[in-house]
Amino acid sequence: MDGRWVEVGDGVFARRYRELDLTVGLVLGGERALVVDTRGDARQGVEWAAAVRALIALPLVVAITHAHFDHCFGTAAFRPCPVFAHPACRAAIVATAAAQRAEWSAYYRDRGDDDTAAALACTDPPLPDAAAPTVLDLGGRTVALAHPGRGHTDHDLVVHVDDVVFAGDLVEQGAPPSVGPDSVAAEWPGTLDALLALRPRVVVPGHGDPVDAAFVAEQRDGLA
Repeated sequence: MDGRWVEVGDGVFARRYRELDLTVGLVLGGERALVVDTRGDARQGVEWAAAVRALIALPLVVAITHAHFDHCFGTAAFRPCPVFAHPACRAAIVATAAAQRAEWSAYYRDRGDDDTAAALACTDPPLPDAAAPTVLDLGGRTVALAHPGRGHTDHDLVVHVDDVVFAGDLVEQGAPPSVGPDSVAAEWPGTLDALLALRPRVVVPGHGDPVDAAFVAEQRDGLA
């Protein structure tokens, strides 16, 4: 499985995957490191965890941006580290995991990707441990975990460190934002206004390459 690192700040990394054009993240502190999202099944989670461990040996903390399978079904590979998310994320995983597993396993089977279909079909995603704190101390570096508002889901969580924001699927590069049945489209532009108020230099989307604030403003206008 492919994956490449992109350094977006001092000790702040995105990792890019061809599969679903997914982007996950890693923030290094002096005592701990924060993993942003865990990929889409148990096998993918193991690869992502191994990539992290090849880079650092620090204790880990995980933040989940939202409950869609491609961002949270790989969490077991990072246990027993703490896993944080918006409180509604846990309920959304409980309510939708089985349906997501069935839908996307069928998607991969139809594409002829039997390995991914089988891995996903066997994945039972662990639930987040607790609601995300507003501030996370990684040792010499603090990270803000914020719910700027509803948009892609009703529980989107962003990770703000220095001048970088990991936006989850509130922002997408390379494709239009995904407006699904659990999206709150009417509130999404205002949520992106709140994200832009953080004054990011770099915004890391849930899918696609890192972008700047002007890209996010253009996507906000398109959504509006």
